[in-house]
Amino acid sequence: MPIFAKLAYADGVDLPTLLFLRFALAGFLMAALMFLRGLPWPGGKNFWLLLAMGGVGYVGQSFCYFAALQHATAGLTALLLYLYPVIVTVISAWLARRRLSPSRVLAVCAALFGTGLAVGDSLDGSALGIALGIGAAAIYSTYILVGEKITAEAGAVPSAAVVMLAAAAVYGAAVVWRGLVLPGSVQGWVAAGAIALFSTVLAVVGFFAAMQRLGAADAASLSTLEPVVTVLLAAIFLGEEIGVWQIAGGAIILAAVVVLARSGDPVTAPKNRAGRQ
Repeated sequence: MPIFAKLAYADGVDLPTLLFLRFALAGFLMAALMFLRGLPWPGGKNFWLLLAMGGVGYVGQSFCYFAALQHATAGLTALLLYLYPVIVTVISAWLARRRLSPSRVLAVCAALFGTGLAVGDSLDGSALGIALGIGAAAIYSTYILVGEKITAEAGAVPSAAVVMLAAAAVYGAAVVWRGLVLPGSVQGWVAAGAIALFSTVLAVVGFFAAMQRLGAADAASLSTLEPVVTVLLAAIFLGEEIGVWQIAGGAIILAAVVVLARSGDPVTAPKNRAGRQ
């Protein structure tokens, strides 16, 4: 997503408009998929919780993250955000009343350490920036833990559809207030469309589906591959350099992912495998 976002920004799109386009296009695609597959929309309590996940969780996490960037370096902000796999793993173990195995603890901590190396940049920021970065991680952790239970009941596709449409509604209100700054060329629209399809629809549905199969803790820990993929793609398509420390961080994250993937003691096992989409 950061790569597509750079292309969209270069075409004149501002952040509120890009976020609106991201979720509006993704929500439209998800609604179309729901219609074509004849899937039922979530109802009752799950529907309202999914609305909160999209309208409050996604928006709150995004606000804290981008606000933190104004008071802390990009490296520190990213590292604080990636506290969420640790938070999710600890809370999942506490809720399930299970002890964490030494290999799992080591893998999660290694993934966090590897993330610190991979994101690079100086780790400097004010107390407000640190608080906002931790806030982003805490909100995202809550989003994941709540989503784990709901997606087991409602399914990955219906859950993702409601979340995206709720986020689109909130960001739509934001652009009505601030004004809509649409892409000025085909490149900008392609970038926005790629964010909606690849970085939102496929990513969110994939993550929800992973939580159904692996549980919130492992899904969150495995997602620390994200900065590694971003660094590699930025080097390939944007010509950005990869430093020795980033290579080391990526190797550590990959090793942690292998340990988690081979582990046979998930912190939380999905209780309801029915309703997978």
